[in-house]
Amino acid sequence: MSIKLVVLTAISCVIAYPTIAGDAVAIGYNYDGVWTAVTYNRSSTPKGGANYHDSAKACQFAVRDLWARATEYLVRTEIIGQSDRTGYVAVAQGKAVERNKDVTAVGRGRSQNEADANALKLLNAREATTEEAIVYRYFSYGSDSGGRSPTKRSSKRIAASQTTKRRT
Repeated sequence: MSIKLVVLTAISCVIAYPTIAGDAVAIGYNYDGVWTAVTYNRSSTPKGGANYHDSAKACQFAVRDLWARATEYLVRTEIIGQSDRTGYVAVAQGKAVERNKDVTAVGRGRSQNEADANALKLLNAREATTEEAIVYRYFSYGSDSGGRSPTKRSSKRIAASQTTKRRT
């Protein structure tokens, strides 16, 4: 199983455009192509801090978390967003009724409100106009974060569970 995890992590990080630091958002799918879990990994301290890592590590940690959440159902993982910039992030989900498909979007901004608005705007651009919801909000330090800062920022999980089955 660990070889499978390493291979899936490497493939996921190669598919996503390469960056040098920050965060990653990952989604896992079962055999039917139905998403089974959505998760993220972020740098919670500025560059040089104990919880700062590059995007390759963020990809690894996010995929590892997917395997912990959806072990027997997880067949394929995909990194749907990553960044090397310091800022706020919102992960939103909605339903594209005409296509009968769930859509996940990642919005970024200089404030949490801007990140939320950008995520919802991306959902609308992908025709996901019903059941729109922000499922994760967080702040991530990127390579532009400079030295360690005393400011504390936290992440917030909005939904109670993201491991429910959905039809695509």
